[in-house]
Amino acid sequence: MVIEDLQHVRTLPELFEWRVAQTPAHEAYREFDAAAARWVGTTWAELKQRVAAFSAALSNMELPPAARVAILLPNGVDAVCVDLAALSGCCVPVPMHALDNPASIAYILNDSGASLLLAASDAQWRAIVETGITLTALRQVVALKIDSARIPASGALIPRSLEQWLAEAAPISADRRAQLPAPADLAALIYTSGTTGRPKGVMLTHANVIANVKAVLRRVEAASSDLFLSFLPLSHTFERTAGYYVPIAAGCSVVFARSSKLVLQDLQATRPTILISVPHIYERVLAATERQLADSKVRAWLFAKTCAVGWRRFSRVQQLATPSAARSLLDALAWPLLDRLVARQMRAQFGGRLRVAVTGGAPLAPHAARCFLGLGLPIVQGYGMTESSPVVSANSPADNDPSTVGRALDGVEVRIGENLELLVRGPNVMRGYWLRDEDTARALVDGWLHTGDQAAIEAGRIRIVGRVKEIIVTSTGEKIAPSDLERAVCADSAFEAAYATGDNRPFIVCVVVLNHDYWRRLAETLQLDPQQAQSLDARAAHAAVLSRIRDLTSSFPSYAQPRAVALTLEPWTVENMLLTPTLKPKRLQLQQHYAALIESMYKR
Repeated sequence: MVIEDLQHVRTLPELFEWRVAQTPAHEAYREFDAAAARWVGTTWAELKQRVAAFSAALSNMELPPAARVAILLPNGVDAVCVDLAALSGCCVPVPMHALDNPASIAYILNDSGASLLLAASDAQWRAIVETGITLTALRQVVALKIDSARIPASGALIPRSLEQWLAEAAPISADRRAQLPAPADLAALIYTSGTTGRPKGVMLTHANVIANVKAVLRRVEAASSDLFLSFLPLSHTFERTAGYYVPIAAGCSVVFARSSKLVLQDLQATRPTILISVPHIYERVLAATERQLADSKVRAWLFAKTCAVGWRRFSRVQQLATPSAARSLLDALAWPLLDRLVARQMRAQFGGRLRVAVTGGAPLAPHAARCFLGLGLPIVQGYGMTESSPVVSANSPADNDPSTVGRALDGVEVRIGENLELLVRGPNVMRGYWLRDEDTARALVDGWLHTGDQAAIEAGRIRIVGRVKEIIVTSTGEKIAPSDLERAVCADSAFEAAYATGDNRPFIVCVVVLNHDYWRRLAETLQLDPQQAQSLDARAAHAAVLSRIRDLTSSFPSYAQPRAVALTLEPWTVENMLLTPTLKPKRLQLQQHYAALIESMYKR
């Protein structure tokens, strides 16, 4: 696709209409039909008809311009249709995470003043009602699935089924059909995931999103022959722009994964060419692989050798290193065999056809990046935030330094401000925060977005080095970035998650979630019963794990290394509110959740 073809496109409805006109018979989406046990495709022309039905139903509600339409749906054609219909009707979509907790959803509905809610089921709506939060602006609730045996509490709206809502709609009148949004109108109200407090509604305009779509396509090319796999929630800005609007612009097909738990199976079944992901999926695959290899020294050596040789080959191509001619020759001779025995099998886990795998939302652990790039998986890292629509910078397959988040996209300016903070300016930067003028004034200063991330710009590439606010200051005056420490610990597959703390305390302590297989082996070695909860409190277990953590963090200053550790097997999930729906740790909730454990470490 030639990017110049999109120059006349200024809004998302214009983008959709242009795509339908270009390739009406091409497959737009594919999703799994559980009843028929097969994948079913939808063409762009068929999608337009479906969107028209949603538009008619919205029009019948006679909502005012800029009315908020809350979308609490799993990824799928229905979620796309309501989004496109809302945009075409000058409404503002408010995408929400389907796995978020009811209280958070109710807060967003209330804060945004949503007039309409589309939910996956009436059970979701009942849970929202039970929070007791009054939703005065809400006029209608529509659910894909209705359980007629139960109704919400007295006084609450009774949800309609999607089929009923669509069937009752009359055709759109000519005068209402003529109303289309302007580039400066809101294209979404997207709430930040709230890692450190209440979510804030980010106001993104059509101009913001369209500018980012065009800039992304200049950095990473996509074509109508490409197939995306979509599994990040469409409420995630990264997926929304890169995995939803970019494929519309490029005319790609998108497969909706059945669930996050079945992503690996769906990758192998559908064999996509482009994957938009967060680091978690790669780190999960690598951790599982390393656990499987733990029982065979030969296989573990072969895997490590393949990664090392492959990484050197990658580094030569990207001009990141210049190894000796003798080493290069040995690598060239060894690679065909290593590729056949190891690398090809690893790539097959991702379908075997990926030509680009874009990862963002969080940094990919250096060990994982080196392994997968060495194995030939074409991972490129990028950087962004909801407030920038979201992509600020990205590597490309031809210009890829995995220790950085690449170069700023065309049209996006970056510079380093006070305290090494990365500042961003460009057409992709948000209008501001919904109903939060003070927060907006703090985030946008003289047109520059203050990202809160510390960075260095080296030869045009951006390297993220920490967080401005996520700094532990111990009572001895030492400053430590907890995220760096936690990443170093979690580079070891023995640890599923880690939380470091020590603000205003004399030293750093760490709570770690142990991998079950590692804990079983360790407990047996220490002659402890892995099934007994009190074994996690055993002094010998603490000493062994702390020794391992000290080795992992040996490159850190001594004051930054944990002096005590607490062990747990309880996973962090969205459901227990320790992770945001975008799988980021909620630091405030972690501090509260582990308060007793943390206090016991300092007393000890």
